[in-house]
Amino acid sequence: MNTILLVDDEAAITDSLTPFLERAGYHVLTAANGQEALQRLVVEKVDALILDVLMPLLDGRAVLRQLRQAGNWTPVILLTQVGESTERALALEEGADDYLNKPFDPHELLARVRAVLRRARPGQPSIASAWQLASGKLKI
Repeated sequence: MNTILLVDDEAAITDSLTPFLERAGYHVLTAANGQEALQRLVVEKVDALILDVLMPLLDGRAVLRQLRQAGNWTPVILLTQVGESTERALALEEGADDYLNKPFDPHELLARVRAVLRRARPGQPSIASAWQLASGKLKI
């Protein structure tokens, strides 16, 4: 069973998404802000993170940057109400695996979780973030 860390300062979101994701077969941990999320990650092994971008104490993009700088390549899906294309592009450049605007359909989020977990390579950056791809002698 895959474990997901769901991080959002809006209790209504964590309270509704947790049982939804659990019914889909995931073990769900929650945190109310970025600092709490980083603390949970010290003691818990998770397979994916769902991070709200706009949170108190430490926002989702700051958490993402800290994880990537530490070499943690756990798949991350960012949630936000900020829908500007530059915001999405920056988040993806910083290492997010996917990005979903609020409000969203929980079924779409579930599909995106399944997709990032299918593409995940434990302990390694996603192929999408690689500067070079290699297969045998072929390098791109």
